[in-house]
Amino acid sequence: MTTAHRTLRRSPRRRDRRGRGLRGLLYPVTTPASKTRAEKFDSMVLEALEPIEQRWGPELADLDLAVDEVPEVDETSPDDVVWGTGVLADVGVPLAQLVPAGVDHTGLPSRARIVLYRRPLEARARGGADLADLLHEVLVEQVAEYLNIEPDVVDGGAE
Repeated sequence: MTTAHRTLRRSPRRRDRRGRGLRGLLYPVTTPASKTRAEKFDSMVLEALEPIEQRWGPELADLDLAVDEVPEVDETSPDDVVWGTGVLADVGVPLAQLVPAGVDHTGLPSRARIVLYRRPLEARARGGADLADLLHEVLVEQVAEYLNIEPDVVDGGAE
């Protein structure tokens, strides 16, 4: 008896089982599950800003809003950091900063802006609803400082 030795050549395994076509994305791009943490955070910031903008829109026309991961720290002496004016900090960690209008490093005029620091804000909040409340609170504080009024007035109090 002789045994014939056959070599099987398999084609690369494809995800087209049973002739139904190739698989697509697990979630459509339009669903919230496909957003990154940064994109979700940006959406929450815009939602938190909306009621403030509805009330104070004209006064905030010259104010920009930015989101950074973390605040910049001078690497030469990170233990001796002293945050300047306009910084809203919690336990020594900045959550946001109001940067006044002025001239940038290239000599061009710059607009005033509120910078929110995503990672410290996320670390401070306990969950989605807590983060939304914290974002609203921080934005109210920063807008109040920009407008030079009390935070209660910005948040809907009597003027």
